Amino acid sequence: MFFILSILTAFSVGLLVTPILISFLKKLKIGDTPGGRKIHKSFVPSMGGIGFFIAAFTSFGIWAWQFPLPDITYILGGIVLMFFVGLRDDIVELRASRKLLGQLLAVILIVVVADIRIKTFHGFLGIGDLNIAFSYIFTGIVLLALTNGFNLVDGLDGLAGTIAIISLSCLGGWFYIQGIESYALISFVFLGGVLSFLVFNWHPAKIFMGDTGSLTLGFTLATLIVAFMEINEGLPEGTFLKLEPTFSMSVALMIFPLYDMARVFTRRLSQGKGPMTPDKSHVHHFLMRMGLKHNQVAVLLGMLQLMVILLVFSMSEFSDHMVLPIISLIAILLGWRLDQVTVKYVKKKVIQAPRILESRERNSKNKKKVRLDKESFKDTPINMN
Repeated sequence: MFFILSILTAFSVGLLVTPILISFLKKLKIGDTPGGRKIHKSFVPSMGGIGFFIAAFTSFGIWAWQFPLPDITYILGGIVLMFFVGLRDDIVELRASRKLLGQLLAVILIVVVADIRIKTFHGFLGIGDLNIAFSYIFTGIVLLALTNGFNLVDGLDGLAGTIAIISLSCLGGWFYIQGIESYALISFVFLGGVLSFLVFNWHPAKIFMGDTGSLTLGFTLATLIVAFMEINEGLPEGTFLKLEPTFSMSVALMIFPLYDMARVFTRRLSQGKGPMTPDKSHVHHFLMRMGLKHNQVAVLLGMLQLMVILLVFSMSEFSDHMVLPIISLIAILLGWRLDQVTVKYVKKKVIQAPRILESRERNSKNKKKVRLDKESFKDTPINMN
């Protein structure tokens, strides 16, 4: 009941704050204007992450009094720092180097100061305990990859929010069952905040998340996933919901952002472009070319992510050596099939579309010729020569 109240509190605060935020951002004209890679058709305010950030931290402030804060103080500090990195980037765009520097500071706060890191592979790939330097570096890379991978999928109404809700629900439920209530509370207050945000972000969106929201939410998820890996590996054998394929579940919780990032970067590099060059090669762009609407794409990709998570849960007694290749193969095959179907659909659409010359001929046939009777102008001053 306690955690349900924390979700409801965050949801209620978000419902109250977000309309005010939308009106305020419209007056300041802070948002996305149509054109270029943008797929919306009118001006939409961004920086919606402010709304669910306020909602989550308000709920946390109300309900966290009974928990000892030292174990999560630095997590909250890292989340706040990432929030201001995204906020600064939305107000005045940061250079990539400065943006990365801000993200690294948040990562260092989690990995080095809070000591939340991947300390062992437990035999995966034949690797056991990691030395501290490699542990810091590897965990930092994981946090940055998950954060920026999530940031990249925030390009469609309701998509990033849907992915976050599924992952936060799974993480919050798991932490609660294992008795890690402070981590469960972080998961649930953000769950309530994002649910309220989705009310206004669902198609047609009245507000976008912006980097303020996507970086904050991606970093929160990434931190909770690394914490899940560490806690899960430390549970005694036979504990309820202790998952043998720890890495596989961590990947499954962010399977779509990770796959989309890997896919986009590979395509861009193969075309001689930089990996961060913006384009329309994301999975959601391909699905929209097939005629699906924003909400249909969000639901479809959210359901696919949920199915992969449930698949890993069903294989909880098997090792990562078996489960990770299976879910990776599923993601690759689905992506390959998507490319095939999209190309076939686009070709069919092009064939059925009228050619430019044909459309010109049709237009010319429809034009009526105007005939002038010279006799009617005989006694007028108009020069007929």
